[in-house]
Amino acid sequence: MTKSFSFSVFPLIFGALLTPYKLTAEPIKIGMITTLSGGGAQLGVDIRDGFNLALKHENGLLGGSKIELTILDDARKVENAKQAASRLLKKNKVDIFTGIVWSNLAMAVVPYVTRAGKFYLSPNAGPSKLAGTGCNENYFNVAWQNDNLHEAAGQYMSDKGIQRAYILAPNYPAGKDALTGFERFFKGKVVSKIYTKLGQADYAAEIANIRASDAEAVFFFLPGGMGINFVKQYSQAGMKEKVPLFGPAFSFDEGILKAVGDAALGTFNTSQYTHDLKNESNKKFMESFLSTYDRKPSLYASQGYDTAILIASAIRAVNGDLSKTNEFRNALRKANFPSVRGKFAFDSNHHPIQTIYVRQVVKDGDSVTNMTLNPVLKNHSNAYVDKCKM
Repeated sequence: MTKSFSFSVFPLIFGALLTPYKLTAEPIKIGMITTLSGGGAQLGVDIRDGFNLALKHENGLLGGSKIELTILDDARKVENAKQAASRLLKKNKVDIFTGIVWSNLAMAVVPYVTRAGKFYLSPNAGPSKLAGTGCNENYFNVAWQNDNLHEAAGQYMSDKGIQRAYILAPNYPAGKDALTGFERFFKGKVVSKIYTKLGQADYAAEIANIRASDAEAVFFFLPGGMGINFVKQYSQAGMKEKVPLFGPAFSFDEGILKAVGDAALGTFNTSQYTHDLKNESNKKFMESFLSTYDRKPSLYASQGYDTAILIASAIRAVNGDLSKTNEFRNALRKANFPSVRGKFAFDSNHHPIQTIYVRQVVKDGDSVTNMTLNPVLKNHSNAYVDKCKM
């Protein structure tokens, strides 16, 4: 087998085309729309790198079939994502879509893709509508339903005996899902619920309000650069020891911790993945990712990797023949693949049933990283299963 790599740059949206060639059969076309520039770019980079690592592990194939992977940058803009989806569908004739980080972009793209009869596998965004009334037989989420990690945080804070919480998140679909999920499992009182601007950089007003409140702890969901700014500013204000921070992994993942540093030490966060999970698939993935990219894998990287390995398992089940649509869909539903998370299954609305853990931010030599402590929610699904009619 020989491999060739070609790269293309398109106006407004930049793309990379990775095409392993075999001498037989047409390649299965996969389109990845993700965030590779602008705010939150590291999340998309991690998803892309995790997916490409799976291709590397399968010698440039997936499920024994050659793959044509087209990667387009949405720059976290809805219009870019919509243009990319249209291009991939009409020009590239893509069979399988993946890659989107942000829920508002997913809401703009996923229904368009599934209406066209194509498959979309989400390596991240899991808005509640797509788990409930907007579910579709060709849509699978390989990461979570948006509420999940926040539900675990609410449970964990309740388990710790916290009675009064100040909660905040950005004003977009995933932010609203986050606080809804937290409140679903938190048994104490929410003293204040704040929605911040998406992409906000200055949190002085919110920190002043927290200082003036009677909150015992803060739960926040601020992914990417938003979380970096908030945690740094919160620590600089001397608040971390007075009113401790809790959150989901999105604000405490490896790339973010590298930027935040010691300001995050001691905080607790919830995740379905950490690089120190004890299973053979994760050991192989973690060691290979570290040696390939010279950084520890984030949960986003793990989701990109798992998405590719799941696709590979379904392709193998139909011997590379995606015209067997029902068989391919059923193979995805079975989730017969070695997830880096360990035990993994899909519920009837095609969202994961999995264990969610609490992690603590610790110092490992000169680096700041996460250490898994214990499960918070075992074999956890989501609150929207009964609303999904398919």
